[in-house]
Amino acid sequence: MTQQEQGAKLKGAERWGKVARRIRVPLGFLTAALYLFELWRREPRPAAVGWSLLLVIPGLWLRGYASGYVKKNRELTQTGPYAHTRNPLYLGSILIAAGFAVALLSWPVAAMLTAMFLIIYVPVIASEERFLRLSFPDFDAYCQRVPRLIPKLTAADPPTGQTEVSSGKFSVDLYLRHREYNATIGAALLYLSLLFLRQLLGLFLHVLH
Repeated sequence: MTQQEQGAKLKGAERWGKVARRIRVPLGFLTAALYLFELWRREPRPAAVGWSLLLVIPGLWLRGYASGYVKKNRELTQTGPYAHTRNPLYLGSILIAAGFAVALLSWPVAAMLTAMFLIIYVPVIASEERFLRLSFPDFDAYCQRVPRLIPKLTAADPPTGQTEVSSGKFSVDLYLRHREYNATIGAALLYLSLLFLRQLLGLFLHVLH
């Protein structure tokens, strides 16, 4: 591939990254509407809701844990969950989304969530990596030690010549600053909808008639 072709490919990826960021919120609302429709269409099974917790709880934990380490745009975080995967926040989101798809046992919801990840988050991750590569000289070395998404079981060694990396400890202040507790609140509301929304809608429709 020539340098001109590489430049054109890079510009195309950057354009799509911008588009992906713009449509992320509307697609999120569309997914939520589909979720509510599927919830109205079928009664959630208690066993499926229970099994979903095996994905949702670790996802919430991972997002909360990661948010206490990351200092966006200021430094390259390489400790905590970032020593296992370069994108623990996105991995946590995937686990949460998969958990709620399991809770509903809905193929349309699962397909929509998969499409969102491929259309939105893949280009966003690529765009963020380009920014990190330009901003932090040791990003390429970090990529060689730590996988993009699927985590390593053992933490990657710190950079050569360094026994300690900045952002080495979990910070409650960072967790609160990033408002990651909102993910837990949102998950709790979704579980409440699984348990009670159909009954409330049925009661509302009964009153209207």
